Amino acid sequence: MDVLMGIFSAFGLSASAGLNAYIPLLVVALLGRFTDVIHLTPPWDTLTSWWVIGLLVVLSLIEGLADKVPAVNHVNDIIQTFVRPVAGAIIFAASAKVITDVHPVLSLACGLLIAGGVHAAKSLVVRPAVTATTGGAGNVPVSILEDLISTILSILSVVVPALIAMFIILFTSWVVWWMWRRANRLNAEA
Repeated sequence: MDVLMGIFSAFGLSASAGLNAYIPLLVVALLGRFTDVIHLTPPWDTLTSWWVIGLLVVLSLIEGLADKVPAVNHVNDIIQTFVRPVAGAIIFAASAKVITDVHPVLSLACGLLIAGGVHAAKSLVVRPAVTATTGGAGNVPVSILEDLISTILSILSVVVPALIAMFIILFTSWVVWWMWRRANRLNAEA
C-alpha cells in the first residue's frame, strides 16, 4: 500500500509543478526538513538544505510576482515551459523513491510528462481562454487561484495521497467533458 500511496503522491506533486514549478518543491523541502511526514533519500535530500530552501523561496516569489504582471506573465509562461516539466520530473523522482523497482529514468519521465501536460493545458487552453474572454483582467485572479491550487495540491499529495488520486480522476474527467462540449459547440456553429 505504501508503494501505491507513493505513486499517488508523486503524481499529485508533479501535477502541482505544472501549475507552479517552485511551490511543490518548497513544500516537499520544508516537510522533509521540519517533519517526519516525508523522508528524502540521497540525492533528493539536497532539497532540505537551507540554501536550496532559500533559493526556492526566492524563485517562488519571483514566479509569483511575474505571473501577476500583464505581458510579463506571458514571458514567464514561455520560460516556465522548460522549468515546470523539469521541476515535475525532480519532484516525481524524489517523492516516488519508495518505489525501488522503478528505474529513476522512468520516474523522471513520468514527472516530466505530467507537469508538462498540466502546464500545456494551462498555457495553451486555460490562460488564452481567460485572456480572450476577460481582456486580460482575469489573469491575475486565475494566477492567484493556480498558486493556491498548487499549494493545496502539494500539501494534500504528501498528507493524503489517496485524495489526490480521486482529484486527478475528477479533474481529468472534467477536462475531457469540457473539451468534448467545446468541440460539439464549435461543430454546431460551423
